[in-house]
Amino acid sequence: MKKCFMACALAFSAVLLQGCSPEVGSKEWCTDLKEKPKGEWTANEAKDFTKHCIL
Repeated sequence: MKKCFMACALAFSAVLLQGCSPEVGSKEWCTDLKEKPKGEWTANEAKDFTKHCIL
């Protein structure tokens, strides 16, 4: 039982440590996307960047 609890706690911790990405359209998200090479942007990211960060 203790091993199962430890395994679950470890898995949960790993998920939490991955971090959360900023909300699409937020100032942080726009900054992060500006730093990312444009060749790595997805079509949705490009559309959202134009909609939220430029217009």
